[in-house]
Parts: sequence; C-alpha cells; structure tokens
Amino acid sequence: MKRLIFSSFFILCAFAGFAQQRGLPATIKAPDSCRLILHAYAKGVQVYVCTQDAKDTTHYKWTFLEPRADLYSSGDYRQHIGKHYLSAAKSPTWEITDGSTVSGTKLQQAASPDSLSIPWLLLKAVAKSGKGKLDSVVFIQRINTQGGVAPGKTDAAQKGKLLEVPYTAEYLFYSGK
Repeated sequence: MKRLIFSSFFILCAFAGFAQQRGLPATIKAPDSCRLILHAYAKGVQVYVCTQDAKDTTHYKWTFLEPRADLYSSGDYRQHIGKHYLSAAKSPTWEITDGSTVSGTKLQQAASPDSLSIPWLLLKAVAKSGKGKLDSVVFIQRINTQGGVAPGKTDAAQKGKLLEVPYTAEYLFYSGK
C-alpha cells in the first residue's frame, strides 16, 4: 500500500511539472531536463518613474524602476513565503522565508495573452545566497501575469514622479539536472 501511495505521489508530481510547461510559449519554456521545485504566487506593484524621452525631449514616458511584491504559497495570497525585489546590482531577486535568495537575468520574453499585463519571462539564475529551496534554482519563469503595465501617456507635469501599478504573477523555480 505504501508503495502505491509513494508511486502515485511521484507520478502526480511529474504530471504537475509537465502541466506547468504545457500551453506556454516555446520561447519561455524551461529545458526538459529541469525539475520544478517551487511555485510561488506574487502580489505587488511594478514601479515606474516619469522620464523625459532622450530622443524627443518634448515627450515624456514611464520608465520601469523596480518590482516590489510579496510571494505566497497559493493563489489565495494567505500564506506569505517571501518577497520579490530588485537587488543592489539591479537584478530581479526572489527571497523566501527559509533564508535563500536567487537573482536572475532575462533570457526570453513572450507577450501576455492579456495586453494590459506585463510579459511572461524565462530567466536564468545568476546569483544565489543562503541554504534553502532557492539554492538549486537554475531557471525562473514568470507566467499568468495580471496588470503591471504603465499607462502609455504622461507629460512634463509628472516628470520625476513615481507610479506604482498593481500586478499579480506566478513564478516557477526550476533546478537543473
């Protein structure tokens, strides 16, 4: 009986990892040799600053500054497990409550199916610290985004002002083999 339960658990885990990859644009899929080790749900803001367009100084635009989000274990956003932010080196970074962190660099992106949402991404881990779940991460995906896109227009009156645009996303963390 234990063997059946144990085998069923591993089959279910394998199927869950496979299901995460199905339906994703090919450009942001993690390599088949990778294993899903953490699925986190983010709720926070994408922060923008209004800057003068260098090419046309009569125009202004919202320029991405940083993400700030809390990470949760499920989509009901009840069990807080960490945070997402930009590191001092200006790399997107995820830190979870076990003390481990991972920073990444963007490899690929795909447009979100929702035009008002930030793109889906595939990132490669470039720096890690602490011992815990994130210390074996090789790839990170950002999928199922909602919101986070800055408005298209701004003007000189907004120059230097910050804008926080709410967003949610799912982050999938993969280890390599």
